[in-house]
Amino acid sequence: MSKSSTTMTDMIEEWLPNPHPGEILSEDFLKPMGLSQNALARAVDVPPRRINEIVQGKRAITADTDLRLSRYFGVSEGLFMALQNDYDLIKRRRQIADQLDRITPRAA
Repeated sequence: MSKSSTTMTDMIEEWLPNPHPGEILSEDFLKPMGLSQNALARAVDVPPRRINEIVQGKRAITADTDLRLSRYFGVSEGLFMALQNDYDLIKRRRQIADQLDRITPRAA
């Protein structure tokens, strides 16, 4: 019987989607509110290109953008940064999974 280091969490994570924060911004905030990218950009005082690139998944959420979006949408500061962090970690974990599997955790 072979011992596998793959956990159920690993298998589930492999199949779960990993949406970019821009997709969440678009699907959970802009569309339900009937808000255009340009209107949001004006409301939070950033260039429209910044919002467009975030929505297109071409730009990461920065602390500056997080603070502006959080204030505008009335959500906790750090929400959008947390989404970005989760996205980045899952994406990178998938990219280097084989390398991570070769690392033996050090016992405490």
